Amino acid sequence: MLGTPSPLVRECWVVLHGYGQLAARFIRNFTAAISPQRLFVAPEALSRFYVSSDVTAHAQSRVGASWMTREDRLAEINDHVGFLDTVWTRVADGLDSANVKLGVLGFSQGAATASRWTALGVSPVRRLVLWGGAVPDDLPLDTLRDRLSGETLALVMGDHDRFSSAARLTAQLERLRGHRIPTTLSTFVGGHRMDAAALARVLADFESGS
Repeated sequence: MLGTPSPLVRECWVVLHGYGQLAARFIRNFTAAISPQRLFVAPEALSRFYVSSDVTAHAQSRVGASWMTREDRLAEINDHVGFLDTVWTRVADGLDSANVKLGVLGFSQGAATASRWTALGVSPVRRLVLWGGAVPDDLPLDTLRDRLSGETLALVMGDHDRFSSAARLTAQLERLRGHRIPTTLSTFVGGHRMDAAALARVLADFESGS
């Protein structure tokens, strides 16, 4: 967590890391943006693993986490949706929650989890940001639209992101807008990573209510 839970907080961001990352490292991307009115919470995916595939190197290998795999997939999705609802409930207990806007930002693999939590969970998400990732193909977009209640979904992408392409991005925008989900697209110069200037724009838009 970055920031101090208090009645002064007016916006809380739950930020979900990408594949092979850990929450403690990922949340560093948001350090410059904390304020008395803003709180960041970075839950960690429930499945940790050694990033190196060399079993002889595990003592030195970096540890990462994954939101899900194809194994027992539906159960893992349900686990993470319930887990994130529980995280928000506990965080909200320390806030004047009736006056706090909840934003969710998912990076890379975390974008799929952020989409599922927004659509399938019970937490009052006011803004969904998918950074270097997409809404999963199997998620019912009508459900996502209804849960967002007319709020804007924001896509953020580096213009040299190796995991995306102009064609895939166009298809995603058409799919979202075809289901009447208000969607904005913001790009920055760079690859598959967070970007401080782009993040500042996302936060300013949320603060202003646009």
